[in-house]
Amino acid sequence: MKLYYSPGACSLSPHIVLHEAGLQHEAILASTKTHQLQDGTDYYAINPLGYVPFLVLDNGDTLHEGPAIVQYLADQAPEKSLAPANGTLARYQLQSWLNFIATELHKGFAPLFKPDTPEDYKPQVRQQVLKRLTWVNQELGEKPFLMGAQFTVADAYLFTVTGWAQFVGLDISGLDHIVAYRERILARPAVQAAMKAEGLIK
Repeated sequence: MKLYYSPGACSLSPHIVLHEAGLQHEAILASTKTHQLQDGTDYYAINPLGYVPFLVLDNGDTLHEGPAIVQYLADQAPEKSLAPANGTLARYQLQSWLNFIATELHKGFAPLFKPDTPEDYKPQVRQQVLKRLTWVNQELGEKPFLMGAQFTVADAYLFTVTGWAQFVGLDISGLDHIVAYRERILARPAVQAAMKAEGLIK
C-alpha cells in the first residue's frame, strides 16, 4: 500500500494506524503547498483533490478521507483490535468519535492555518475549538483511551489533531486529561515510528 502524506497533517493519523497494525506500506511525501511529490510529479495527477491522506492499495484501488482510511486499515488487522467489529454498537460509537474529530475539531482548526483568515476572527475560532476540546477532556476523564481500555483508530486521529494546538496559539495546558492522554499516546512505539518517518521527532 502507498500512503500519501504531509508531515504533521491529518495524514499522520493513518500513518500511525499503519504502524499500529503492522501493515507493509510505503509512505510518500506529498506537499500540500506545492502539490508535488519529491520527484516533481504533479500530485493532482494522482489525487485530483490534492490533499492528504490518500491511500493506494496493492490492486490500484484508492481511498481518501482519513476516517474511512483508518477503518479500512484497522479491518486489515482485526487481531490488533484497532476498531470494534462491524455491526456492533461499539463500531458506531467509534464512527461517532471519528466524525466528531473530523467535523468539530479538524475543521474547527482549519481557519487558524489559513493565511487569509482575518486576525480579529481567530480568537473566536480558538474559543470554539477550546470549547469542543473541553468537552472531550470531560468525556475522556480518567480513561486511558477514547473508547476505554483499548487504543483505537480514533485515538490516532485525536492525537494528531490536538497536536496542532501548539502551532496556532491555542493553550490546552489546562485540559489535564487531554495532556496526560497525549503523553500516553506519544509513548507508543508505533506513534513514535510514524512521527520519526515524517521527521516530526528524532
